[in-house]
Amino acid sequence: MPATVLEARALLLDMDGTLVNSDAVVERCWRRWATAQGLDPVAALKVVHGRQGYATMAALLPDRPMEQNYAENRIMLAEETADTDGVVPIGGAPAFMASIAALPHALVTSADEALAQARMTAAALPMPETRVTAEMVGASKPDPEGFLKGAAELGFDPADCIVFEDSEAGIAAGRAAGMRVVGVGPRAAALSPDAHVEDLTQLRVEAGADGSIRLIVDAA
Repeated sequence: MPATVLEARALLLDMDGTLVNSDAVVERCWRRWATAQGLDPVAALKVVHGRQGYATMAALLPDRPMEQNYAENRIMLAEETADTDGVVPIGGAPAFMASIAALPHALVTSADEALAQARMTAAALPMPETRVTAEMVGASKPDPEGFLKGAAELGFDPADCIVFEDSEAGIAAGRAAGMRVVGVGPRAAALSPDAHVEDLTQLRVEAGADGSIRLIVDAA
């Protein structure tokens, strides 16, 4: 199969599942929470990826007051920030981040600043200077607000941006923002992104003299 080539002016990067494998922590924390609520942990874990915690709680317990979800989300964030056991980079992430260091890019994550710093540090990945974290948006993915804000911070139109995402909520957010999406990992495979990679080792990045960015997605 030939390689897929995508061109952009800026890249918007999700963190969990895209740059950082934090599944072990996410599963530990959310299993505890789901069990305490009398929910099936396996079913709950199908909902958690890509969203802010309060949005996950609202999806799983729709009749519960949002104030309670916000309060428990703060507790959840503290637990996840303190637990970095098993947090590692996604395959190819260190080389990929090095290849885009001088190119326009931003982190757009459902984590707050403290959690993003903790996980990027644990995975030994550089923190992008431009980032949109949970505190900076009023709506969680799948709302496109975060990606639109990231594009605006970098100074590019949404159509000139490519999103990197692993989750259903994240891919939906990228599409709603009018951006193309590279899906990363197994969760993204069935969601029809514009291109899909098992991990970031399948990506090559070329910078054009005109400021364009060429992404070469090698066939698996």
